[in-house]
Amino acid sequence: MSELIQEPRHFCALGAQQTVVAIERAIPILHAGPGCSSKLSAAMSTCGGYQGTRYAGGDAIPCSNMLEKDVVFGAESKLKKLIESTLKIMDGDLFVVLTGCTSDIIGDDIGNVVRDFQRQDIPIVYAETAGFKGDAYKGHELVLEAIINQYLKADEEKIPGLVNVFASVPIHDPFWEGDLKEIKRLLESIGLKANILFGYNGGGIEAINLIPKAEFNIVISPWIGIKTVKLLEKKFNTPYLHYPILPIGAVETSKFLNKVADYAGIDKKVVDEVIKKEENEYYHYLTRLADFLVEFRFNLPKRFFTINDSAYSLAMTRFLINDLGLLPEHQFITEDVPEVFRDEIRGYFKNIAPNISSDITFSQDGGIINSELSKFQINISPLILGSSWDVDIAAHLGATNVSVGLPIVDRTILQRNYVGYTGGLNLIEDIYNKVLSRHN
Repeated sequence: MSELIQEPRHFCALGAQQTVVAIERAIPILHAGPGCSSKLSAAMSTCGGYQGTRYAGGDAIPCSNMLEKDVVFGAESKLKKLIESTLKIMDGDLFVVLTGCTSDIIGDDIGNVVRDFQRQDIPIVYAETAGFKGDAYKGHELVLEAIINQYLKADEEKIPGLVNVFASVPIHDPFWEGDLKEIKRLLESIGLKANILFGYNGGGIEAINLIPKAEFNIVISPWIGIKTVKLLEKKFNTPYLHYPILPIGAVETSKFLNKVADYAGIDKKVVDEVIKKEENEYYHYLTRLADFLVEFRFNLPKRFFTINDSAYSLAMTRFLINDLGLLPEHQFITEDVPEVFRDEIRGYFKNIAPNISSDITFSQDGGIINSELSKFQINISPLILGSSWDVDIAAHLGATNVSVGLPIVDRTILQRNYVGYTGGLNLIEDIYNKVLSRHN
């Protein structure tokens, strides 16, 4: 390897198996070495707040378990037998073959094997997801690309108001299931039909079949999902709206709803009524917190750092500035953002509020992040929205650390969300609960 990474926060491209598992009744089939799948399942589940396995996940994932002889002689026939056995034994609506490093290095023709089953009208696709191709964000996009190119067919029918939503990446956003559920609720509150592919009641194969019928697509992320919607635009002539900021709290969520409504041509009166109702409740609870926020005896943090992927780092930075009035120190972005998107992402951190911007550093290396953090001289206790890796550096800085990004091993996450009006309130509770637990 050309580079060693201290305290890694993300997983290899084969982690895309969790993207497949997040689709209801979809089954990943791995053509990889023994142990790859089980280690990824255990690690991603644990580090995502102990989320456990899902249908056909964990130890139930079929794998070819390639050995030394397979490296020498190839293992295409072994994969074919594995697929045949999986189709007989496992009850699924979609099957996704994923490759590991071993099969990609020796050059097994996975596509040729899978196409034999596709010609039999079996709902199966493949994606080459060797770990050396990138992190699990890359694997996530490769799975979506495979479904679009190999399974979906063009459909002239468009369903008015139907929108495909590409936002939180399963597991890599530890709050993905709650976040997607809240995005769906918000979009439906202004009259749209949100097609969410992942999570409980996400629609499974029916949601996938609806993709070409959408009136438009929405990407809610600085960069992840843009490649996907551009492919859908090219293949199905479906336009897309790119909203780069995951909306957390009242300020950004209201902007998001107005932007979507304007793009979709929704009556402004309808949207204004929804926003008024949501904001009234949001600020009702925030007002109740005012007495606590102005107390000096709790030494509440006034400045903050974020250590997270680009979506959450940007979203939380804007929320902490615009909704809570905190001041940014420095933000660290931890996934492998392609170079083509980096300048644009830097721009998103400029002019967040009048005369308030934040510098950012792209780094996957926890050692580099810790070294940079240790240089900051702060007189009062700051807030770090990071991960369980950041407990020690937080203690060194006298900071309050709240684990909101991978890895999270000091809290469990089921359906908690940080997106939207409700998500902003949840994040406020989690921040100040942690402050109080340190104070007391």
